[in-house]
Amino acid sequence: MQNEITKPMRLLDADGHITEPGWARQLYWTYDRADIRAPKWRIKEWDYYLVANDSYGVAFTISDLGYIGLIGASFLNFKEGWEQTRNVLTAFPMGKYHLGAHSDDGDAVYRSRTFGLKYHVTPGKRRIRCFFKHFYQGEDLDVTLTLEQPQMDTMCIATPWKEKPTAFYYNQKINCLPAYGTAKLGSRTVTFVRGKDYGVLDWGRGVWTYDNTWYWGTGSGQIDGVPFGLNLGYGFSDRSAATENVIFYDNRAHKLNEVEFGIPKKPDGSYDFMKEWRITSDDGRLTGTFTPVLDRAATTDLKLIATIQHQVFGHFNGTAVLDDGTAIAVKDFFCAVEVVHNKY
Repeated sequence: MQNEITKPMRLLDADGHITEPGWARQLYWTYDRADIRAPKWRIKEWDYYLVANDSYGVAFTISDLGYIGLIGASFLNFKEGWEQTRNVLTAFPMGKYHLGAHSDDGDAVYRSRTFGLKYHVTPGKRRIRCFFKHFYQGEDLDVTLTLEQPQMDTMCIATPWKEKPTAFYYNQKINCLPAYGTAKLGSRTVTFVRGKDYGVLDWGRGVWTYDNTWYWGTGSGQIDGVPFGLNLGYGFSDRSAATENVIFYDNRAHKLNEVEFGIPKKPDGSYDFMKEWRITSDDGRLTGTFTPVLDRAATTDLKLIATIQHQVFGHFNGTAVLDDGTAIAVKDFFCAVEVVHNKY
């Protein structure tokens, strides 16, 4: 079942349950922290941006997880096969980063003596400003980016947890945002070019259960000059009302059913992330291989709070079938596919 929401409504009812689970092309559900029936320290809000091409990328996170805040920046060098990620943890932010109730609202900001990160949203544009002193091998990271947002479909989903009805996942992915600007790391300058390079916003709000694993794939670029993107995800919450699996083509969303990441395994049963994957949808509309070039792996273990992350970047080759049956040949399409296990 794929329940598409097409009109505005409250996200949560008087009991704190999702009014109508499903998916949508825009943020039709109205999010209000006052409607949540959970302690403030259990509310999770985040804005994550990734801008990348097949040579370089940068990524930024401002996350308010209630009892802990996580603010991070990544510089990704796919040409040379290395990356640097630096995160800052703070205690009990609970709203002080000004993350908005809608993806078009709020100027989220974090500042310390050595790290500043700001998102500034205006109609049709998103600006990212980041400065991180001594980010990598004593060199500073200095990033100024603009992401344009034309009239376009997005992927929105609102789903509950069966075992805890007041827990919910509310998320929007905005793929294929034309991006331009510079990322400077010491004497190295990476230039992202409008009309060639793209970014994605992962905007999330919700109350989660304690222990979850998610699988997420994202890609934004062009095929024969036409904007093309993928958002693939599964692994947590009750997805019986909808999946978040979408092909984006020419700024329109084409909905998929269930998707599976065929990640190869080692003899001991653990994932072998750097070998070729097989990615398929059960409706046959997305099939292909994913060839990794870089695994951004990170582990944090604070006992009660823990995360194991593998964000793998590489190239997808295969076929994507649109709603009208048109088959799109996808060749060397650069994207990221990740597996993340969180306890928080």
